[in-house]
Amino acid sequence: MNTPLIAVTCDTREFDGALWHATQQQYVSAAANAAGVTPLLVPALGATLDLDRVLDAVHGVMATGSKSNVHPALYGGDASEANGPYDPARDATSLPLIRKALERGIPVLAICRGMQELNVALGGTLQTEIQERDGALDHRMPDAPTRDKRYAPRQTLTAAPGTCLAAIAGAAPIQVNSLHRQAIDRLAAGLRAEAFAEDGIIEAVSPDNAQAFALGVQWHPEYWATSDPTSAAIFAAFGDAVRRHASARPSRSPIAEFSTRLGA
Repeated sequence: MNTPLIAVTCDTREFDGALWHATQQQYVSAAANAAGVTPLLVPALGATLDLDRVLDAVHGVMATGSKSNVHPALYGGDASEANGPYDPARDATSLPLIRKALERGIPVLAICRGMQELNVALGGTLQTEIQERDGALDHRMPDAPTRDKRYAPRQTLTAAPGTCLAAIAGAAPIQVNSLHRQAIDRLAAGLRAEAFAEDGIIEAVSPDNAQAFALGVQWHPEYWATSDPTSAAIFAAFGDAVRRHASARPSRSPIAEFSTRLGA
């Protein structure tokens, strides 16, 4: 069987006055090298895209992290310059893509911003600038000289028993590289919290009654996906689910697809 395809969400970025659709290398490398799947970037074109057609072509979805935050208008909050930047084009693409993937039983791995998108897509809310709360840990990226040090695991989590994460990571505490300024506030109906930071912030979620693998993590397993055992296990589980979905979906030859389009 050919390597299955996954859809990977993109941010919009401006370079030299031109708009680009992009994601970081670490996400697509982890998908290819640790999950064993072929990543396809989905441009952040919102309603212009036929998302059902996209999902017809892939066997998994990975919602990536980003420097931008989900726009507060999508969950009843107030936007502010301090809470930005925002990327409405990404919001308009990622949220419906996640909802449709879950409805169709397509495996989903949602990372950092992607986990926040998963919660908002299903009706939950977010809390912003969490480092300003009394008693909160500072979950933001540390000021360190190298990316390896900025992405180094520094928080301890334990997966709740009987959860998707526990099946992957086991019952022992794990160290994670959680780097974020906003987090889940009200958990969406249909989602369950799978792990918490020491200050009570939700760090992992999964949908109740999901038809296929679906996991959201607030940290960055993609960065150490080929060296850290827990990170590698998350991507291996996602890759296995994508391959199961690809095997179960009826395949069609390019000739049959072309004939269908011609109305034959």
